[in-house]
Parts: sequence; structure tokens; C-alpha cells
Amino acid sequence: MTTPSLNVQRSAERLGALLPRAPRIRLERRIRGWFDARRLREADVVFVSFGKSGRTWVRVLISRMYQLVYGVTDELIEFDNYHARNAAVPKVLFTHDNYLRDYTGHGGGKQAYAGKKVCLLVRHPADVAVSQYFQWKHRMRGHKVMLNDYPPVDDTLSAGDFLMGRAGISRIITFMNEWAEALPQVPDLLTVRFEDLKADTAAELDRLCAHLGMRDYAGYLRAAVDYASFDNMRQREAEAANASARLSAGDTTNPDSFKSRRGKAGAWREYLDAQQIARVDQVVTTTLAPIFGYTAEKPS
Repeated sequence: MTTPSLNVQRSAERLGALLPRAPRIRLERRIRGWFDARRLREADVVFVSFGKSGRTWVRVLISRMYQLVYGVTDELIEFDNYHARNAAVPKVLFTHDNYLRDYTGHGGGKQAYAGKKVCLLVRHPADVAVSQYFQWKHRMRGHKVMLNDYPPVDDTLSAGDFLMGRAGISRIITFMNEWAEALPQVPDLLTVRFEDLKADTAAELDRLCAHLGMRDYAGYLRAAVDYASFDNMRQREAEAANASARLSAGDTTNPDSFKSRRGKAGAWREYLDAQQIARVDQVVTTTLAPIFGYTAEKPS
């Protein structure tokens, strides 16, 4: 299935194809930012996350809840496709809050989200960075590598080197700190941590559905949790049983190319040596806003 957002991305790529690298990147990021800004104005609900924070899992969970509660079609929610079938379902935007600043000029400010019902998905930044490493290595198109200033794909670059490089943990912490600082600008916001969602999926899904204003949903929570279990998502990827590129493995013979790669909290430590782990712990404790609960301080 080709989505409108994918059409915009491809159009932007074609428009900039003949330009030199720097102006091409500026133009395409601005076009994508314009599209995000237009969608944001129309959206009723916005899910915001840094890439590889568990967004696809949450999208499957929420899609399944809307399917069960409102009887909409069996496919992933894509902005207004469910709303078009049942007006009781809101228009839902999923964004990485990446290109919008290139259009609005707000920098790290979140004024554009004011007045929206927002769900902020967060995950330990080292887990995000390691998951980004495998995304970059096995799934990311070369064009996206260039557009988002990732290093050129190199099989000799380790997960630890990637994590401590320009595309790694420091970029993720900057994103999270921007949102921590901007929370007063977005009063109708719910923060969901990947780790809490793993520990008690039904309880966190309950919080999400209540925040979304979903009605009469409690009886469907367990069915949605089972449907979106790691094993089930992994099996659907392996079988390519859906038409969505969001849920397709890059290479079914390579476990590291799956969208549902590990589904584990804290796995980042398995890819780093003791010195790197200590460095990550020090960086997180000293630079990440404590409100998210990943530092020595308790979350608010």
C-alpha cells in the first residue's frame, strides 16, 4: 500500500534530484516539513517519538483497538483512513518530529503541537541508538542516510562506535531534552515509556486508550495485546502476510533486518564493552532530563 506521505517523499526526492547535495537536502527537508505541518494542523491525535522507540508496536496496538472497538478495516492506521470509515475514530498523525522544524523555523520549540492531544513515546536512548544502528545497517535507504546526516553504511562500524557517533545517543538525548523542556507548551500530553509498555502492556495500553478518549474499550485490551505480541509481529514479518512496508522484514533470512528485531528493554548492554557501558551510563545520568526516569533520579 502506497501512503500519501510516501508519495510526498518520492515527489520531494524527484524535485531535488538535479540539485547539488546541500540545497537538495534543504529543499527536501522543507517539503517534508510542509507536509508534516499540514497533517499536524488537521490531526486530532499526534504520536511523537524518536525513530526506533517502539512506534510500530504502538501503532499495531492502537490500530487493533480501533479495529475491535469501531469495526474498521484490518490494516494499519494511516492518518485519516480509519476516520474516513468511521468518524468516531480521530485523525491520528505519527511523527518523528524531524522535518517539521525545517518548515516552521521553531527549532526545538513545540508550539506547533499546542492544542493537540499528544502521546510522547520514549525509550532508553542507548536502546534507541542500538536499534537505529541495525536500522541504518540493514533497512535504511541510502537516500534517508544522506537526508538525515547518518554516516555512510560501513560494515566495519560497530554498534558502540555508532552509538557514540554523531547519529547516536547525543542526538537522541537532544530530542528528548527538547520535549522535556517544552512540556508546558503541550498540556494535553501523555508520556509512554517503552520499558513500561513491555512490563505491563495491558495497563499502558489502557492509559493510552483513556488518553485518546476511546469509549467502551476495556474488554478488548487483552485481545489487542495478544495480537501485537512480539512473536505474532515477528511471524507476520517473516511470512510477509501484509502489504505494509512498515511491517516487512528487510531480509527474512537475516534476523537483524526485521522491524521486530529484539523487542527487549536494556538489550543495548549486550552490544557494548564495559568501558562503553560506563560511558553511556555517565552520559545519560549527566545530560538527559530526569523526568523520563532513565537517570539516577526518579521520574516526576
